[in-house]
Amino acid sequence: MNIQKGIARVLFFSCVLIWTAGIGYAQVNQGELEQNLAPVTFINFEGPHSKIETREQIRQIGVGLGQTIKAGSLRAGASNRYFVIHSVSEPDGRKLDADIFGLGSDTAVDHIRNLRTIIQGYLQTAYDYSASDAALLAEYITIYNAVYRRDWNYFSDRYKAPVLQNLSPERVGLSIRFNEWPGQSLIVIPLGIGGLSSVDTSTISDSRVVEELRKDDDLGVEQRQDMVDLKEREAAVAEQQASTEREAIRNEERQIAQEREQIAEERVTIERERQQAQNDPERQAALDQREAEASQRAEELDRREEQLAERREEAQRQEDFAEQKTTEAQRERESIAQDQQAVIDSNRPQGVIGVSLASADAVLGRLVRLDPANGQELRRSPLDTVYVRTLTFFNGKILAIAGENRGNGAVRLIEINSNTLEMVKQGDNDIHPGSLIWTNGSDLYVIVADLTNGNLNLGRFNTDLVLQAKSGITVHPNASVNVQDGNLLTQRGDGTAAILNPANLTEKK
Repeated sequence: MNIQKGIARVLFFSCVLIWTAGIGYAQVNQGELEQNLAPVTFINFEGPHSKIETREQIRQIGVGLGQTIKAGSLRAGASNRYFVIHSVSEPDGRKLDADIFGLGSDTAVDHIRNLRTIIQGYLQTAYDYSASDAALLAEYITIYNAVYRRDWNYFSDRYKAPVLQNLSPERVGLSIRFNEWPGQSLIVIPLGIGGLSSVDTSTISDSRVVEELRKDDDLGVEQRQDMVDLKEREAAVAEQQASTEREAIRNEERQIAQEREQIAEERVTIERERQQAQNDPERQAALDQREAEASQRAEELDRREEQLAERREEAQRQEDFAEQKTTEAQRERESIAQDQQAVIDSNRPQGVIGVSLASADAVLGRLVRLDPANGQELRRSPLDTVYVRTLTFFNGKILAIAGENRGNGAVRLIEINSNTLEMVKQGDNDIHPGSLIWTNGSDLYVIVADLTNGNLNLGRFNTDLVLQAKSGITVHPNASVNVQDGNLLTQRGDGTAAILNPANLTEKK
């Protein structure tokens, strides 16, 4: 899968989904969460990949699972791949239902961004979330599950018995290491009240979560603002539903009162007619039937009033829910306002960029940002497979050759973000690990490798890392490139000098 970001700071959010067929409210847990948990940092596979799947291809994994659950199934997927268990049951105090998103032993996802994309697709399809809301919640889900990884006491206290029956102390939650995901992670998605609140945002954004977000470089301001916005929309929806239900209840109450008056009038009429027909058995029997029907109607009104009592409780829960979300949003908005200026100040790039080698004899390293005044390291790139001799500053971009030809890895041309020092783009062509990057105008020249036959050719790339031309001749592993008087000089595979056209890389003879 396409890997671009490096070690990602964990944002602590959990999701609470609800079964839309109507099991009723899953109680929101208000208990204080443990405050002694260590910070979480996801360790992802870094560097170029030999095979790249598009974001949409990755998202479709979750879409397929969501379609099955939305259709009414309680389980989707295969146990050795990606799967979901939809666990809902009768109310049990304040304990929660949950969807359990499992990563089987044959899953290949190796970056937190791609895992979140899969969960996003699931949330969009199963619960009709928008793309942006689903992405936000997916981010929170992964962080929440990393925070409480293998904390069996936490899950036992908060989730219903049927949920726990599908979990285990060893697998519950999400490891911070991508190589511990396959077959070892059960991601818990706590269920909420349906609709926009299918995900329980209160559970996923408690004080522990917010404090963890604030440890990120940007203090998690953007994600926190998005969560505040979602909670405010949740409150508005719940308030509107409660208001609509209250009005419907009032109308029903008036209707019941009118029908009770009609029954009372009917019984007065029956009693008067009964006195007039004391010696008429046939009329008495008819009056008995009318009395029985009036009693049946009165019993039906009693049942309707009992239902009204339940609806009043439901409306009150909606109002309480709206008030809770409004309070949470207001409190967090005040906190965000205090952090915004600090974020603005911290976003200004500082220092100079260099490369740090893993050891004295290493050829691979990672980019670092240093304070020019004292050499102190300000930022470290998560990408540790950069060929240090290829680091190139070109037209405002940082370019390099990075990666290793093992596992899912590949050696490719890459672009690195100058602020975050994360890889933001990779080329599609395999590159010779010993190649340098030569520049000429807006052209990049690199030795391209054919992994099927071992041939090496010279390639011309544009600044978007797209191959524009490849030499017909093979070149030496230690070939050089220089352009003189409109000619490109390099070395053939046997070491002899060769002259090529700089544009199409054809040999001049």
